[in-house]
Amino acid sequence: MAACGRVRAGSRGPGPFLILLLLALGPARAEQGAGAGGGFPGAPLQPQQAAGLGAQQPPQPVLAGAAPGGGVGRPPRAGGSSGGGWKLADEPACREDVTRVCPKHSWANNLAVLECLQDVRETDNEISSDCNHLLWNYKLNLTTDPKFESVAREVCKTTISEIKECADEIDGKGYLVSCLVDHRGNITEYQCHQYITKMTAIIFSDYRLICGFMDDCRTDINNLKCGSIRPAEKDAHSQGEVVACLEKGLVKEAEENDPRMTVSDQCKKAILRVAELSSDDFHLDRHLYFACRDDRERFCENTQAGEGRVYKCLFNHKFEDAMSEKCRDALTTRQKLIAQDYKVSYSLAKSCKSDLKKYRCNVENLPRSREARLSYLLMCLESAVHRGRQVSSECQGEMLDYRRMLMEDFSLSPEIILGCRSEIEHHCSGLHRKGRTLHCLMKVVRGEKGNVGANCQQSLQTLIQEADPGADYRIDRALNEACESVIQTACKHIRAGDPMILSCLMEHLYTEKMVEECEHRLLELQYFISRDWKLDPVLYRKCQGDASRLCHTHGWNETSEMIPPGAIFSCLYRHAYRTEEQGRRLSRECRAEVQRILHQRALDVKLDPALQDKCMIDLGKWCSEKTETGQELECLQDHLDDLVADCKDIVGNLTELESEDIQIEALLMRACEPIIQTFCHEVADNQIDSGDLMECLIQNKHQKEMNEKCAVGVTHFQLLQMKDFRFSYKFKMACKEDVLKLCANIKKKVDVVICLSTTVRNDTLQDGKEHRVSMKCRKQLRVEELEMTEDIRLEPDLYETCKNDIKSYCQNVPYGNAQIIECLKENKKQLNTRCHQKVFRLQETEMMDPELDYTLMRVCKQMIKRFCPEADAKNMLQCLKQNKNSELMDPKCKQMITKRQITQNTDYRLNPVLRKACKADIPKFCQSILNKAKDDSELEGQVISCLKLKYADQRLSPDCEDQIRVIIEESALDYRLDPQLQMHCSDEISTLCAEEAAAQEQTGQVEECLKVNLLKIKADMCKKEVLNMLKESKADIFVDPVLHTACALDIKHHCAAIPPGRGRQMSCLMEALEDKRVRLQPECKKRLNDRIEMWSYAAKVAPAEGFSDLAMQVLTSPSKNYILSVISMGICILFLVGLMCGRITKRVTRELKDR
Repeated sequence: MAACGRVRAGSRGPGPFLILLLLALGPARAEQGAGAGGGFPGAPLQPQQAAGLGAQQPPQPVLAGAAPGGGVGRPPRAGGSSGGGWKLADEPACREDVTRVCPKHSWANNLAVLECLQDVRETDNEISSDCNHLLWNYKLNLTTDPKFESVAREVCKTTISEIKECADEIDGKGYLVSCLVDHRGNITEYQCHQYITKMTAIIFSDYRLICGFMDDCRTDINNLKCGSIRPAEKDAHSQGEVVACLEKGLVKEAEENDPRMTVSDQCKKAILRVAELSSDDFHLDRHLYFACRDDRERFCENTQAGEGRVYKCLFNHKFEDAMSEKCRDALTTRQKLIAQDYKVSYSLAKSCKSDLKKYRCNVENLPRSREARLSYLLMCLESAVHRGRQVSSECQGEMLDYRRMLMEDFSLSPEIILGCRSEIEHHCSGLHRKGRTLHCLMKVVRGEKGNVGANCQQSLQTLIQEADPGADYRIDRALNEACESVIQTACKHIRAGDPMILSCLMEHLYTEKMVEECEHRLLELQYFISRDWKLDPVLYRKCQGDASRLCHTHGWNETSEMIPPGAIFSCLYRHAYRTEEQGRRLSRECRAEVQRILHQRALDVKLDPALQDKCMIDLGKWCSEKTETGQELECLQDHLDDLVADCKDIVGNLTELESEDIQIEALLMRACEPIIQTFCHEVADNQIDSGDLMECLIQNKHQKEMNEKCAVGVTHFQLLQMKDFRFSYKFKMACKEDVLKLCANIKKKVDVVICLSTTVRNDTLQDGKEHRVSMKCRKQLRVEELEMTEDIRLEPDLYETCKNDIKSYCQNVPYGNAQIIECLKENKKQLNTRCHQKVFRLQETEMMDPELDYTLMRVCKQMIKRFCPEADAKNMLQCLKQNKNSELMDPKCKQMITKRQITQNTDYRLNPVLRKACKADIPKFCQSILNKAKDDSELEGQVISCLKLKYADQRLSPDCEDQIRVIIEESALDYRLDPQLQMHCSDEISTLCAEEAAAQEQTGQVEECLKVNLLKIKADMCKKEVLNMLKESKADIFVDPVLHTACALDIKHHCAAIPPGRGRQMSCLMEALEDKRVRLQPECKKRLNDRIEMWSYAAKVAPAEGFSDLAMQVLTSPSKNYILSVISMGICILFLVGLMCGRITKRVTRELKDR
C-alpha cells in the first residue's frame, strides 16, 4: 500500500523542506508555483500553469461534505512559501486557528501551517471542524497531484534507477511516490530521502489518505467499532485513533482467542504494514505521538528523531514512575505489534537484515504470520549464536534489547496472556512492572504459591527460551536489580553480561554474600533453565556435539514434545560417569560442564525436573516440614525405603552419582572446605573424583579442624550408604562382581559387607583353600568394615536392637568416634538380653580383629606406630599388651589396653590367642562350666579361673600354660583383670582395701591387701578367691608381684640358674630361707615368712581337694624335706612288713598242701 493506493509508511516529522525542493526545480517553476492561481501541488491549476509545469492537471476530486462558505466550499489551492499565491492562513475557515495557534513567521508557508495545525492536541487549542475539513481536503489534493511525481523523478533520479520496481511504475498514477515510500529504507540520496520523508508525514496523518487501507479495513472498523470514537477523545484531524483502535483489536485477537475479536487477514497485513513503515519516526504514529509528546520531552529530549531512536528511548523508560499511563499504554501496544512482526521495529529490522538472510531465518515456505514473529527471529538468530556462528554486534545489541523487553512485560507475549490468565488473576495481579509478574508466575510454577496449569508452564518455558536470559542475566531486569549487589561483590571478576555470571550466583547461593531477594529471583529463573539444557549457553556450547552423538538431540530452536523436560541432561550425566570399559563417554569439556550443573542442582530439588516430577507425592508425604536448604533431598534419602518405585529409582541414581562425585553436594563441600584444604586438597583437585574425596573426609572426620556441619554431612552420607551398597562408589566398583557371584539379591550395604566378610573368614579358616572374594574387593571390604565401626548407626541391626538402652544409659553421649558403642560396653551388664548379645558378638569380632576396634585404634594410634609398626592387624592388641608397661607408653593408650584386657578376661572366647592355645585343655578340665554356659553371654571369667587352678596343679599343656601364666601375672598386678575376684570381693575391696583400689596405677596392692586381711574376710566366695590366689602364687613367683619385687635381688643372686615356672624359683627361695648360710634381703625374708603363714592358714581352711592339691601342698611346704622323709620311711616300713607277711603266708600255704 502506498500514497494514492499503496503508501503505508512515514519517516521524520514534517517541516518546510518540501517548498525548498520545489524552488530548487528552477526559478520559472518557483515563480509559477508562487504566482496567482497558485502553482503549489494541491491547488486547482489553470491550463497555462499546468503547461508551465510540464504536467497535465488531473480532474479535481469532488469534495463531499464541504463546509458552507465560498472559501471552504471550493477546492483550496496551495500557495508557495512567499508571494501572492493561495495561503492556508488566509482561508476564512482556518484564519482564526492559524492566528491563535501558529507562530507568525510560519503563516506564509502552507506546509509549516499544516504541520502546526496537525500537531495541535490540547483541548483549549482545538481546531474548528471547518478548518479540519479544509486541511483534510488540502492534503488529499496534495497526494493526488501529479506534480509530486514529477518532483520525485527529478529529486530521486538516481534512486529510481537503482530500484527496478519503482522505475517500472506507470506514470501519472501516483504509484511512483508510493513505491519510493515502500523502499524508503534503501534511499541513500539526501534530497530524495527528505522529500519522501515529508510525503510520508502527509500520508500518515490520516489513514484514509493511504489508498486501499480504508478498503482493506472498512469491515473491521465497523466490527470493532473503531469509527465510533467521539471527536473530543481523538485528534480531530488525524485518524490515528482509528488506527490505534485497529491495532488494539489485532493485539486482543492474539490475547483473547475470541472469534468475535477476529481481524481479517487483509486488514491485519495493512495494520502491520502501516506500523512497519512508521517505525523509524514516532511522529508518524499519530496516536503514540500525541500520547507520548510530553513524555518524550521528559525522558528523550536529547534523542534525535529518526531510525526508531525515540521509540527505543521511550521503551527504556516505559516503567518509570513519571511515565504517563496513556503513553505507557500506547508503547505497550506498539511493542505487541513488534512481537507480531519484527519489522515494526525499524532498528531491529535494519540491524539484523543481513543476518536473517545469512542464516535463512526468512524461509519462503513458512507462513508470514510465523516467520515475522519476533520470537521466531530471536530463536533463529539465537540458534546461530549458540552454534558459534557470527551474528553482527549491532544485531545482537538489538536482540538483547528486545529479549529484555519480553522479560520485562509479560503482556507482550500472547501465549502468557492466554495460558496464564487464571494464575495471574489469583496470584500475580498488580505486579505488572519490571518483570515482576513473570517472576511471580515462575514462583507459582515452582510450587511456592499454589498450583499452575500445564499450558501456563509451557508458555513460560517457551518465553524463557525466546528471551534466553541464561545467555545474559541483564535480560532479566528483576534478577539484575535483585542481584546487583551480589554480582558486584561475589562475581566482579566476571565480565558483565557473561553467561557465567548466573553460574557464579548459583555457586554463592546460600552463602553470606547472597541476599534473599536475589536468591528467590535466581531460583525462579533456574527452575526453567534446568528444564531445558539448551538454556545454559555454556553447557550447550561445550556439549552440543556429545548431545547430538549420544542423545539424538535436535537444533537449538527445535523442540520435541516426545522428549520430557530434563531428559537430554539426564542422558548427558549418565554418559559423564561411565567408565572407559563401558565406552561412549563425554568429552572432557562437556563432562566438566555437566559436573558444574549437577553441583548447582544439588542445592534445590526443584532444579532437578525428573526428581520433582517423580517425587512430588513423596515430598508432600515425608518432607513437607523440611524447608531448610538441602533438607528435601536429605529427607528423601532418609525415607528411601518408603518411596514409591519411580521416586526411589531417581533418588537412588542421584545418590549413587553423589557417591562417585561427592562434590555434587555443593552445600556439603562448602561446609567441608577447611578440612578439604587441610587434608584432602590433593584428591579434591582431581577432575575425576571416583569416591576418593568422601573417603578422605570420612578418615578425617574427627580431626580438630572438622566443623560440626561438615561432620554431620559426612555422617549423613555414611548412613545413606548403608541403605544400598551401590551408594559406596569404590566399594561398588571393587566388589560388584563378587556381590553378584556370592551375595546375589542382597542390596543393603551392611548385609553385603557381612556376606562378603563371612566368605573371607571361612576361606581364611580353611587353610589352603583359594579365596573366593577377589583381592581388590577384600581390600575395599576392609575399608568399609573399618568405617562402619566409627558410628553405631552404621551398623543398623545393632543400633535398632540397642536403641532403648542407648536412651537409658547413653542419652548424652555423641554418636561419633564410636562413643555410643563404648558406652554400651561399659554398661553391658545392664543391657537387655538381645542388646547384650549383640554387644558380646561385636566384642568377639573386635578381639579377633583388633583393627575393627575403632576406639582402641584411635586412642593408641601413635603407640601402634611406635611399638607395633609391622605387626599384623590381628595381633595388634597382643603387641600393645606386651608393651603396655613400657615407660614410653601413652597413659591413655595404657588405660584403653587395660579395658580390653578386662573384657578379654571375662570370657575365654574374647581372647582368641588363649582360645587357640587352650582348645584341648578347656573341654578337658572345664567341661562342667561349658555345659552351663549360654551362647552370646559372658562366663564371667569362670573358664579362665578353672585354667588358673590347673596351672597351679601344673596340668596344662605348654601353650595353654604360657597363656595362663601371662593372664595370672597381669591380674596379679591389677585386680580388675580377675572378674571372679572383682565380682565376689567387691564389698571387701571397698571396705578393707579402698585406699589401694583408688590408686591411679594398680601394682598388685589390692591383691596384697586381701591376702593380708584374709582372716577378716567373711564371705566364703571371696575367701575362696583369695585362697586361690595364694595357691596360684606357689606355682610361680611371677604371679606374686609384691613378693617378686621384694625378692628380685635374691632371685638374681641365688636362683639365677633356675628357670622360672612350675614353682622352681619359689622352691629355691624357700630353701635359701631355711639355709642359715644364705642371707636374704630383709624385705624378701619378711614377705616369704608372711607367705608361709598364709599358705599354712590356707591349708587349714582349704584342705586339698585331691591328690594333686596334696602333692602341691607338700612340695611347697617349708617342711617339705621332713615330710618327704617321713613319707619315705613309712613306705619302706610298709614294704618290709609286706615282705615278711608274704613269707609267712607262703609257708602256711605249703604246710596245708603237704597235709
